Amino acid sequence: MENSGKKKILVAPLNWGLGHATRCIPIINALKTLYFEPVIASDGNALALLKKEFPSLRSIELPSYNINYPNKGSNFRAKLIKDSPHLIKTIKKEKKAVKSIVERETISGIISDNRFGVRHKAIPSVFITHQLKVLSGNTTWLSTKLHQKIISKFDECWVPDHKGEHNLSGDLGQDNVKSIKTKYIGPLSRFQKHNSEIKYDLLVLLSGPEPQRTFLEQKLLNELEYFNGSVLFVKGLIETTQKKQNNNNITIYNYMTSGELEEAINKSEIVLSRSGYTTIMDLAKLEKKAFFIPTPGQFEQEYLANRLNDLKIIPCCSQDDFKIEMLNNIEDYSGFKSNPFQVDFENLFSLF
Repeated sequence: MENSGKKKILVAPLNWGLGHATRCIPIINALKTLYFEPVIASDGNALALLKKEFPSLRSIELPSYNINYPNKGSNFRAKLIKDSPHLIKTIKKEKKAVKSIVERETISGIISDNRFGVRHKAIPSVFITHQLKVLSGNTTWLSTKLHQKIISKFDECWVPDHKGEHNLSGDLGQDNVKSIKTKYIGPLSRFQKHNSEIKYDLLVLLSGPEPQRTFLEQKLLNELEYFNGSVLFVKGLIETTQKKQNNNNITIYNYMTSGELEEAINKSEIVLSRSGYTTIMDLAKLEKKAFFIPTPGQFEQEYLANRLNDLKIIPCCSQDDFKIEMLNNIEDYSGFKSNPFQVDFENLFSLF
């Protein structure tokens, strides 16, 4: 294998929805710009998405966490506890795989987005998370302690948010933990704002684990029969080829590349989506008005959506309660306002 002379950095996002992978896109682009050689490692849709975005980069498949949602969101915590032996086993496999990758590929540094086993004692290893506090109902204190213990094993923790006031993650990312070397790096987004002419009255952006993604897709397509206006509907399904279909006033895509999505969001009046943190960072960067439907049973998304609702920035409601006329409520909310921020990648990457 030809040696480019560039330091190789392993970038490994968790495959849980698409947010972890998409927020790694600006990091991978910055690594390339600053003359590093990114090596992508993940599994499932996260890996498929990054391979589409960066077809020329080396990509490696990691053991899968196989995190699936139960049919009822209220059973999610119980399912996670039941699946924990499998998760622990996968983390051990992950560590073993990373040890081999580091040696085989001569990796100089690691950036893990929420993959617990992707670190190596001999090289700088970074953990990316916006959750220094992990909400899990009445076991929040325990899930938080466990998460912080794992993060403390990494050399640094990069929180993609502002510290203190005007942050996007609320209480989740604002915690001073002595055992963790925390750096607030500012929100990460792969998108740029353009003053585009509005083409769509509504953009529906779906993502997240099954079966809840499909449940929401079916519900929204039914509700949209009563919507007067042009709709762009992106299912968030990463498939081999892009498919497009027109259904009266609705244009449906299975997926879009980053460039296509950037253009679509800029050209849309309002966005209807989950309240995943990466989506929030993207919509904040593009200063959009939106409506959020958090994934049922996911405490983090419910917290983020309710917080923005209480701040009168973005309205929200539960999946079961949603009706299309609720989009009229958006007029009473401010939407995201500009808070320009440039991530200092050069300083961050000096660790490697």
